[in-house]
Amino acid sequence: MDDEQRRRELGDNDAPVEEELETAFERIVEEGAQRLHRSWSSLLVTGVFGGMEVGLGVMAYLAVDHATGNKLLAGLAFSIGFIALLLAKSELFTEGFLVPIAAVAAKEARVGQLLKLWTGTLLANLAGGWIIMWLVMQGFPEWRETVVESATHYALAPLSVQTAALAVLGGSTITLMTRMQHGTDCMPAKIVAAVGGAFLLAGLPLFHSVLDSLLIFGAIHAGAPFGYLQWLNWFWYTVLFNVAGGVVLVTALRLVRTRELVSEKRKEAEAEGHPAG
Repeated sequence: MDDEQRRRELGDNDAPVEEELETAFERIVEEGAQRLHRSWSSLLVTGVFGGMEVGLGVMAYLAVDHATGNKLLAGLAFSIGFIALLLAKSELFTEGFLVPIAAVAAKEARVGQLLKLWTGTLLANLAGGWIIMWLVMQGFPEWRETVVESATHYALAPLSVQTAALAVLGGSTITLMTRMQHGTDCMPAKIVAAVGGAFLLAGLPLFHSVLDSLLIFGAIHAGAPFGYLQWLNWFWYTVLFNVAGGVVLVTALRLVRTRELVSEKRKEAEAEGHPAG
């Protein structure tokens, strides 16, 4: 009795799972390579748009928070920003913790290209977000107290075990959201993942280097009692722990698991005399 017959009789579902993982991994690597080989101008433009689209989500968040005072409902409203990112195919810094790294791990791109993507996207996200938040606060000055109250939670938060944990959770949450979206071709399922990720990030709230920076920018535009120095004191550690959460807790472990399963499948194919896929 060969292995395939044994799987059928035992009802083993590992083969389909391995095939799905391999297909998803190859899709992620292909997309990651495309993103990493873009020019500076393309990278910066998509990054600016990404910051502006997240800004639309922040605008929805503030509208609901101002009207209801309910952070969980406001978190759901923020999902508009992540849905816009998904459908418009823009770039968000923290979405670069899975797909581009997979391409580097598969040797389809270089580490220098990954650092270029991270640096350019982060700066462009912040620039686009700063612009959209200036417009939002000029358009809705009645939200001043709401945005200052929301932003103070981040801008004046010192580095501690709690704030580090919130930033790690923020990075891992959005990276898992990215993985879920790349695990399916169903657009409604991708949108559900975007809504879930937005709810956790903005509704709880977790610490997210770009999303929360936009809230702080909005508060500064509205005349908050803190400024860019306080933002930087919060921003540096949030970025580092976002990266740690996304890369270590989600990306690294999933890459190891996926590559092991794909490697096992290819060895089985070679042992049976079939070419590896």
